[in-house]
Amino acid sequence: MIYFQLFLAFFIPGILGYGGGPASIPLIENEVVKRYEWMTVQEFGEVLALGNSLPGPIATKMAGYIGFEMGGVLGSFVSVFATVAPSLILIILVGGILLKYKKSPKVKRLSLFVQPVIAILLGVMAWQFFSESYAGIGIWQTAIIVILSYLLIERWKIHPALIIAGALLYGGFFL
Repeated sequence: MIYFQLFLAFFIPGILGYGGGPASIPLIENEVVKRYEWMTVQEFGEVLALGNSLPGPIATKMAGYIGFEMGGVLGSFVSVFATVAPSLILIILVGGILLKYKKSPKVKRLSLFVQPVIAILLGVMAWQFFSESYAGIGIWQTAIIVILSYLLIERWKIHPALIIAGALLYGGFFL
């Protein structure tokens, strides 16, 4: 019975939590604290703080932890699956429809119209990162890091993960 409850406790917020993890946290809290009473508000807050301190999606980390606490390894698996299942189902359905009609001119236009929006979103995000970096470390260090990163990635074909790790080390040791 606990596994079915774990599934429902994380599947329902996954369906209703439009916008991902942050939008579904209050829904998860309602299920875990109020409906099933597996945790107190204080304990849930601690799990939320722990989940926020780790990399990756918050909802799946919380699901894994709470599922493990309530039902062991199988409970953790059930909870994480229930968290990702709504998105997985939707992607399979929409992906199937798009693959079925991939030669359609309307579907091709659809993807062509989405590309500029994605480019703008990425550009805005890059500008925000640049602005925060400029405000935090100054124009010269920001410019040097930008130019050096560009050369390492584009000219010398160094993997971006290594450049990110190098920038983290630089920031950790020299700033």
